Amino acid sequence: MRTLSMWVVAVFAFCFALWTAAAEQKIERISGSAGDVLDDDPVGRLKVYIYELPSKYNKKLLQKDPRCLTHMFAAEIFMHRFLLSSPVRTLNPEEADWFYTPIYPTCDLTPTGLPLPFKSPRMMRSSIQLISSNWPYWNRTEGADHFFVVPHDFGACFHYQEEKAVERGILPLLQRATLVQTFGQRNHVCLNEGSITIPPYAPPQKMQAHHIPQDTPRSIFVYFRGLFYDVNNDPEGGYYARGARAAVWENFKNNHLFDISTDHPITYYEDMQRAIFCLCPLGWAPWSPRLVEAVVFGCIPVIIADDIVLPFADAIPWEEIGVFVAEKDVPKLDTILTSIPTEVILRKQRLLANPSMKRAMLFPQPAQPGDAFHQILNGLARKLPHEKTTYLKQGEKVLNWTSGPVGDLKPW
Repeated sequence: MRTLSMWVVAVFAFCFALWTAAAEQKIERISGSAGDVLDDDPVGRLKVYIYELPSKYNKKLLQKDPRCLTHMFAAEIFMHRFLLSSPVRTLNPEEADWFYTPIYPTCDLTPTGLPLPFKSPRMMRSSIQLISSNWPYWNRTEGADHFFVVPHDFGACFHYQEEKAVERGILPLLQRATLVQTFGQRNHVCLNEGSITIPPYAPPQKMQAHHIPQDTPRSIFVYFRGLFYDVNNDPEGGYYARGARAAVWENFKNNHLFDISTDHPITYYEDMQRAIFCLCPLGWAPWSPRLVEAVVFGCIPVIIADDIVLPFADAIPWEEIGVFVAEKDVPKLDTILTSIPTEVILRKQRLLANPSMKRAMLFPQPAQPGDAFHQILNGLARKLPHEKTTYLKQGEKVLNWTSGPVGDLKPW
């Protein structure tokens, strides 16, 4: 017990030393190509045509349930609003590089605010049938110069449970399109090559209102608030978060270095700004809003999600700002974090203090240079010019309109 107490005292002394050093440090610019890409301006590099769809695909869904504006899947709504007034928009489809179909497939919520993905495939099919019948542009490429925002747990696989998402696979009609999605995991059936992985939506104004003075000491070593078990959907345990969250709780619930709980206090945002490390473990899917919150509040994200593909990975140097811990190594989390040299932690904090890093993770209204909207456009611009295989020969067909689960083929 004495040894443990001495260790805790030593770590808190370490936290104080970090705070003292951090008070004197400056913001560090991202070096090399990553920093250059982060500051790219997409204007003038691409033109986007927005299809005009009946309001049942977007505005009426939002009118029915305004909660869609504040949940973590809201990027589909704000991307639409941003593009309507963006300088990259063109009203002439003949000069467009990309075509955008404004639909809100996650805006179908349960009473508790969770999105139901079951109607999404039929809604998506319906919108594609509409644009392919009324405009010639889908048919000439079968969607290869189109992009869709699909912020579901597992993107265009449209299910919140991984096993069933994998069984479904990406909606067949979207196989040639570029998918802009929060889900990202290497070698996974729900992530197509060429997809653009984005951060989930986190409310910028709400977070801004909770900022505390920058010189506030970071007296919490490790911080996490959230579920460790999902007893409703995974009563036996082990399936939710592939057991990683359960391992965090079982190993560190009594560890004084770990401020972890299922409670969600009103000081949640302030607490993150007082922490050195913020745990970002997978849940049902690898991604989490905690990643956005950690970056915005300067808390070093501890990413526990094997093979995760992180947002804007060609622009944000995740290896330099975060700590990656394999799911199997969760029981050694305390040893891993306490063994990181002070100078390494300080550099991560300096990089996290860079405003361009924070902007890239947010969807502000109004938009700002370098924000997540612009990072998406940068990703689309980097895919230009389109390859010759983008355009089909006259009469050529690649996609199978009748493939997929029978339920998806029903009218929406």
